[in-house]
Amino acid sequence: MNRDALERHQAWVYLAAILIGLMAGSSFPQAGPLFEQLLWPTLVVLLYATFLQMPLVRLKLALRDRRFTAAMLLGNFIVLPALVWGMVELFGFDSITRLGVLLVLLVPCTDWFITFSQLGKGDTPRAVAATPLNLALQLLLLPVYLWLMADSASLARWEVSNLLPAVFVVLAPLAAAVATEIAINRHPKLERARSVAAWGPVPLLGLTVFFIAAAHAGAVAQAAVQLAGVVPAFVLFLVLAALLAKFLARLFGLPADQGRTLAFSFGTRNSFVVLPLALSLPAGWETAALVIVAQSLVELFGMVAYLWVVPRRLFPE
Repeated sequence: MNRDALERHQAWVYLAAILIGLMAGSSFPQAGPLFEQLLWPTLVVLLYATFLQMPLVRLKLALRDRRFTAAMLLGNFIVLPALVWGMVELFGFDSITRLGVLLVLLVPCTDWFITFSQLGKGDTPRAVAATPLNLALQLLLLPVYLWLMADSASLARWEVSNLLPAVFVVLAPLAAAVATEIAINRHPKLERARSVAAWGPVPLLGLTVFFIAAAHAGAVAQAAVQLAGVVPAFVLFLVLAALLAKFLARLFGLPADQGRTLAFSFGTRNSFVVLPLALSLPAGWETAALVIVAQSLVELFGMVAYLWVVPRRLFPE
C-alpha cells in the first residue's frame, strides 16, 4: 500500500483502532493507567511528524495572495467561530460537551486538509502556504474564543499546573519541527527524513485514538448518549462550512480550485492539536476528549462526501 492509499482509507484505520481500543479497555480495565501513560509520548511523536509536513519557515508565502488569504482567514477565524457559537447555543449542550465541541470546531486543520484538497482538485500550493498561518492564528485566538464562548465553570476546571504539560505537548514538537525544517533547508540530504515522517501521521493517529479508547472505555459507555447527540451538530457544521466556502469564493472572485481549497479548509478541524488540552482536564471530564475523537470520525467520513460534492457540484470546472 502506498501513502496515498493509506490516507484515502484513514477513516477505516481510525474506526478500527477505536473499536479495538474499546475492546482492550473493557477486557483489561486495570491497564487503563498504562494506556494513559503511553498516550502522551504517542501524541508528541504524532504532532512532530505532522508539523514536519508543513512549510513552517515559509509563512510569508501565505500572505502573497491577498484575496485567497483574506477569504480563508475571514472564514476560519470570524465567520465559522460565529457559526459555532450559534450552534452550541442552539443545541444546548452541557458544559463538558460544549467545551469539547468548541475546542474542536474553532481551530482549522493543518494536516489532512492538504491531502483532501489535493484529492478534491483544489489548489494544493496555496493550501500548503496557508497552513502555517492557520496554525499560528489558531494558537493565538483559541484562548480568546474559549473565554467568549465557553462556560466559566468549564474554564475554571483548568488549572495552570495541568495545562502546562498539555501546552508543552504541542509546542515542543512544533519547535522541533521548525528546527528540523531549518536543518533540511541547509542540508537537502536530510529531506529523506521528512519523506519517512510523512508515513507517520495516519498510523500514529490510529495508535493515539486506540490509547484514548482503551484508557477511557468506561467513560465511552457512560457518555454514549452524549456522543450520539453531538453527531448532528458536526454534520451541520460540515454543511455550513461548504456553503460558506461557496459564498466567500464568489465574494472574493476566486477560481474553482481555490474555492475547493476553501471548502476543505473550512470543513476540516485540528482535532489532534486541541486533544492534549482536553486530556488535561480533571477526572470526570473525559467526555470533552471523546467528543473531539467523535468529531474526527464524522469529519473523515464527511470528507468522503466532500471529495464527490466539492469538485462536481459545489465548484465544477
